[in-house]
Amino acid sequence: MIAPSMLSADFARLADEADAVTGEPGAGADWLHIDVMDAHFVPNLTLGLPVVQSLLKATAVPLDCHLMIEDPDRWAPAYAEAGAYNVTVHVEAARDPVMLARDLRAAGARAGLSIKPGTPLEPYVEILRHYDTLLVMSVEPGFGGQSFIPEVLDKVRSARRLVDTGHLTLLVEIDGGINSDTIEAAAQAGVDCFVAGSAVYGADDPGRAVRALRDRVRTASPHRHWTGAEGAS
Repeated sequence: MIAPSMLSADFARLADEADAVTGEPGAGADWLHIDVMDAHFVPNLTLGLPVVQSLLKATAVPLDCHLMIEDPDRWAPAYAEAGAYNVTVHVEAARDPVMLARDLRAAGARAGLSIKPGTPLEPYVEILRHYDTLLVMSVEPGFGGQSFIPEVLDKVRSARRLVDTGHLTLLVEIDGGINSDTIEAAAQAGVDCFVAGSAVYGADDPGRAVRALRDRVRTASPHRHWTGAEGAS
C-alpha cells in the first residue's frame, strides 16, 4: 500500500492534490496520509479536523489521519466520527491507549498506534493487540523532508515476526524519508503500508510517482500484499 502524505502537498489545492494521486484500483494511492500537528506534541502546526472533514467530501480515497497531538484521548475520536478510515495516535501521548483504541473502533475507524524512532516496540506489544495499525516513525515527527533513519527497521522486523507468527494482527506502516532509495529496504523488512511525501508531491507527476514506488515494493517485498481499504489479500 502507498499512502501519499499531504504534508508535502500544496495546501491551497488539497482537493486537486488528492485527485493527482487517485487512479484505478491497484494503481493510485491506497490511502491519503494526513499529518495533524498541534505545535505542542511536535513543534509544527498543520491541518486539523475541519480540513479533514472537507477532504472527506472531496475524495473517495480513504484518509489515514496521523495525530501528532497532545491529549489524543480527547481529540482523536472526532476524526473517526468524521469518517477517517484509519486514525493513528502516538503511544507517547496517549493516557489510556487501550481505551482509546476501543473508542476509535466504536466510532467507525481503524485504530493505529505510532512510535517515535527512539521509542522501543517491546513494552507496547500487549497494547498493540487492541490496534489495527502500527506506524513506525522513520524520522522524528514534526516536519517533512527529513532523512530516513535505517535503525528503525529493526522494530519493523520485530513487528513483522509478531504478525507472521500470529501474536499480532495488524498492518505495519512506516512514515518518514520514504523514497525510491529507501522503500525497498523497508519492504524487505516487512512494511505493508508506505507513507511518502516529497517523493510523491515533489515529483512532476505525483500519480506516476505512486506507481513507481509500488513497483519497487512489488519486486522487493517477500510479504503478503494489502489491497487498499479491503485489508489483506
